[in-house]
Amino acid sequence: MLRDAVRSLAEAKIAPYAAAVDEEARFPREALDALVANDLHAVHVPEEFGGAGADALATVVVIEEVARVCASSSLIPAVNKLGSLPVILSGSEALKKKYLAPLAKGDAMFSYCLSEPDAGSDAAGMKTKAVRDGDHYVLNGVKRWITNAGESEYYTVMAVTDPAKRSKGISAFVVEKSDEGVSFGAPEKKLGIKGSPTREVYLDNVRIPADRMIGEEGTGFATAMKTLDHTRITIAAQALGIAQGALDYAKGYVQERKQFGKPIADFQGVQFMLADMAMKIEAARQLTYAAAAKSERVAAGGGEGGLTFQGAAAKCFASDVAMEVTTDAVQLLGGYGYTRDYPVERMMRDAKITQIYEGTNQVQRIVMARNLP
Repeated sequence: MLRDAVRSLAEAKIAPYAAAVDEEARFPREALDALVANDLHAVHVPEEFGGAGADALATVVVIEEVARVCASSSLIPAVNKLGSLPVILSGSEALKKKYLAPLAKGDAMFSYCLSEPDAGSDAAGMKTKAVRDGDHYVLNGVKRWITNAGESEYYTVMAVTDPAKRSKGISAFVVEKSDEGVSFGAPEKKLGIKGSPTREVYLDNVRIPADRMIGEEGTGFATAMKTLDHTRITIAAQALGIAQGALDYAKGYVQERKQFGKPIADFQGVQFMLADMAMKIEAARQLTYAAAAKSERVAAGGGEGGLTFQGAAAKCFASDVAMEVTTDAVQLLGGYGYTRDYPVERMMRDAKITQIYEGTNQVQRIVMARNLP
């Protein structure tokens, strides 16, 4: 029922704007309005804070179905979870009430500030500092590659509170867009997901109350990594949706396109390509859903291990599949696939980032190797 509801909404209210959102590189306002109106913009927020209280699998289904028609729009529910999960995992009750309620209501979005110009894969090498000053912390630094920066009202920011301790000297904070000293760089000019703004976030003597720290001092990096264990699965879901959208479009096209007097779908070479695409998508789906189920059990205090491996595996496999399937979809459409008149070239461009963000697939393989089941 959830899938059918999200698919109907996505096809009616999000898909019609996807090409224009990409072409104009503009934020998908129509998608945000439609998702908020249907309580699908941040389904993961617990009911006690006014949210839908959806579990990890339901959240994955929402992201997958939105990504099937517009990858940029799927980053609204995905990044709302990424940005707010540190608060859910480690924040005080007061912090949760203050920031999760407006998120659940649709009054604000949440972004996640971990990467920096010199700290990408080596996130522990960050330079952004937070210095205690009485009842406040003063933050200075630059965060790069921040999804939905400028659109989001709230930002989970990782900053160094004790430089001598490397990863154990990093703390997490909630910074608000309206805080004095917060500003944004120009939107990056990207290959894909053009409807989701990616910008630098500048923190220039940003003074925030000490109670906006998420968890204890020095636990920020651990919270950041724990967050990624759960949210890499949402990127797997996004990749899955993009791949499914490309397959669905290609499947329809090959039945209509005629060459040598018959639909190209009748040729075995084309049939084998479609069969491989569908098989790989289904494998990615099973891996992603199993990871989501494990994520939910761990979040509920199940205490079982293996989430780090499974989250990395789902993200890595699904994004590699998305890149392969979208490339094959472009091939199946031939010259038309290479034009912007058809959606598969956009899907191919959008798929690429899923192999890069929330940890490159090379980093995912390192993570998996260190956490072999």
